[in-house]
Amino acid sequence: MKSLRCVLSVVLMSLSTVAFAQHDAQKSSVAPVPSEAQKSFTTMKSLAGEWEGPVTVPEMPEMSGGKPMHASLRVTSRGNVLVHEFQEAGTPLDATKYDHPVTMLYVDGDQLTLVHYCDAGNRPRMTGKMSPDGKTVEFEFKDISGSTEYHMHHSVFTVIDANHHTEDWTFMMKDKPIHAHFDLHRTN
Repeated sequence: MKSLRCVLSVVLMSLSTVAFAQHDAQKSSVAPVPSEAQKSFTTMKSLAGEWEGPVTVPEMPEMSGGKPMHASLRVTSRGNVLVHEFQEAGTPLDATKYDHPVTMLYVDGDQLTLVHYCDAGNRPRMTGKMSPDGKTVEFEFKDISGSTEYHMHHSVFTVIDANHHTEDWTFMMKDKPIHAHFDLHRTN
């Protein structure tokens, strides 16, 4: 009798395992439709790599045409975060002597979120939306941690092709906007 109960238990557990496996297979065969935020994030992740190019600052012509800028974008955290780092090309990676802002992009609920860890010592947060043509992601200011006197306020990433994109960043100096345009080409 005991052996019959053991056999019956094993059979029941096997049947339940098969039933759960079939249920999971049916669930996984229907791919969820990505949200607008997820589509925008996928576009941003396509920029992973190393980039260099000139910067143009119309309000400060002395900052235009100098050394090119270097941008590094990498996907991390099992594909859930895009890390964007900027610095002047050819400078050592020493944030105590050189500007080296870091920006994190991720999907938070139904929004593509950008948090910019600024050399000005603050952290503005922006939310992004993709253009109808799928080539541009524009980020609007949402809020800020830290000083509001000098801060990043707006950014736009435009994918030209797999090896060329532009970035437009608006930095607020008190109440005066400063626009920086980066024309970046993939270096790897």
